[in-house]
Amino acid sequence: MTESPWSGDACSLVDAFRAGELTPVDELEATLAAIDRSELNAFCHLDADAAMQQAERADVGLPFGGVPIGVKELQAVAGWPETEASVPLADRVAERSSTMVDRLVAAGAVLAGQTTSSEFGGVNLTRTVLHGITRNPWRPERTPGGSSGGSAAAVAGGLVPIATGGDGGGSIRIPAGFCGLVGLKATYGRIPRGPGLQLGNLTAVAGCMARSVRDTARYFDVTSGHHPTDPLSLAIGEPWENRLGSHDLRGLRVAVVPDWGGAVVATEPWSVVEEAAELLVDELGWQRVDVDATLPRVGAAWSLSGVVGIFAALGDTWPDCADDLTPEMRAGLRSAEGRYGMDARIRIEERRTALNEAMARIFSEIDLVLTASNPDVAFDAAGPLPQTFGGIETGADNNGRLTFPANLHGNPAISIPVGAVDGLPVGLQVVGRHFAEPLLLDVALAVERARPWPLTAGLVG
Repeated sequence: MTESPWSGDACSLVDAFRAGELTPVDELEATLAAIDRSELNAFCHLDADAAMQQAERADVGLPFGGVPIGVKELQAVAGWPETEASVPLADRVAERSSTMVDRLVAAGAVLAGQTTSSEFGGVNLTRTVLHGITRNPWRPERTPGGSSGGSAAAVAGGLVPIATGGDGGGSIRIPAGFCGLVGLKATYGRIPRGPGLQLGNLTAVAGCMARSVRDTARYFDVTSGHHPTDPLSLAIGEPWENRLGSHDLRGLRVAVVPDWGGAVVATEPWSVVEEAAELLVDELGWQRVDVDATLPRVGAAWSLSGVVGIFAALGDTWPDCADDLTPEMRAGLRSAEGRYGMDARIRIEERRTALNEAMARIFSEIDLVLTASNPDVAFDAAGPLPQTFGGIETGADNNGRLTFPANLHGNPAISIPVGAVDGLPVGLQVVGRHFAEPLLLDVALAVERARPWPLTAGLVG
C-alpha cells in the first residue's frame, strides 16, 4: 500500500498503473485512508466495499482505468444519497446513476465517494446544515467555494486526482479559482443531463474539477456526446485530448475586462489576473482590443430562473422546512416566493435575450474575454457571503457576477490558476464563443506551461 494518494494528475496515474508502478487497489486504499484522516470535510458519503470491487476489476487500458474519483452530491449515483445537500431530502436515495457517471464508470473510473456541495448548488460557499463546513486545503479557515466545493477541496487537497463538478452560475469556475485548479464550464449540452432530470432553467452544465488541462480534456472526451434522454445534448466531435496544443494562438483579439458582468474585483487579485493577461498578450502577440463589454445585470434573472426546481424538490415540505435550510437558501426562497409569476418570467427572458445579443456583439469584435474567476480570494469557510470588495459595498450577488453571464448565454469559460494573494490561489477566467472549448483548453495549456502551478496544496490530513 502506498502511504498517500497520487499527487499528480489523473492521466499520469493511469500511466503509472499501466507501467506497473502501483495498482488501482493500492491507490484506492491510500485514498480511503487519506479521506478518513482528512479534516477538509470534502466527502459526505463513502461506499468502500463497492469501490474496492471496482478497483479490483479495473481495466487500466481504459481512459480512467482504476482512477479513484469523487462525485459531487448533486449528481446521482444509484444507491447513494440524493439529498441535494439539504436536510428535508436527507433520506432520499438515487434510483439510477446520471449519464455522466455511467460514462465515467464505463471508462474505468472508481467511484471513491460523494463530495460535499452547497445546498441545491445555490451559493459559492460549501457549508450546509446537513454536512457542516467544507474547508479550503490552501488555508482551512477559508472556503473552497461552491457549489462544487467538496470536489475542489478533495482534488486540491490531495485526496483524489479528479472529481465531478457542475456549473449553474460559476460552481466549477469559482471553486477552481479559490483552490488553484482547472475548471471548464462548457457550452450548454456538451455533457448530457439526466436521465430523470427536468430540463430546468437551461443554465447548469456538468464538468469536472481537475489538476491539469489534459485531465479536463480527457474527462470531456469520456463524458460528452448526445444521449437520447437529453434532447438538448450535443453530438460528439473530435477528441479534445488528442488536439491539445494544435491551435495557433498568435494574433488573437482579446479584451481584458476587470468589471465583467458589472462585478467589482478587489485590487490585489485583479493585479495578479492582469499580470497574467499581459504576459499572454506579450508572449503570444495578442491584439488587446478595447470593446464595449457592458452586459446587462443578470444576477436576479439567474436567481429567479433556478428557484422553480428547488421549490419542486422541496414539495410540500416548504415552508415548514425553512429552519432546516441554510440562511442563504431560506432567504432566497422567501424572496422568490410570490414573485415568480408571469411578469418575472418575462423579465428573465428579456434579460437573457439582451445578454445573448450583447455577447454576440462582443464576440463579433474579439476572440476571447480575459477576466477574473472571482472578485476576491476565498473568504471565511463558515460564511457569511462577503458584500464588500476592494472597500466597495456591492451586495452579496457580486460573488457571482463574473460567472453568471456564461451560464445564461451558454458560452464556454475556463478558470486557470495564475498566482496567489496571501497564500490563496487566484484564477484567470477566459471566456470564448460557443463551441470554442478546444481553443480555451489550448489557452489554458499555454498558461499551465508559462506559469506552472502546484497540482495540490500538499494538505492531506
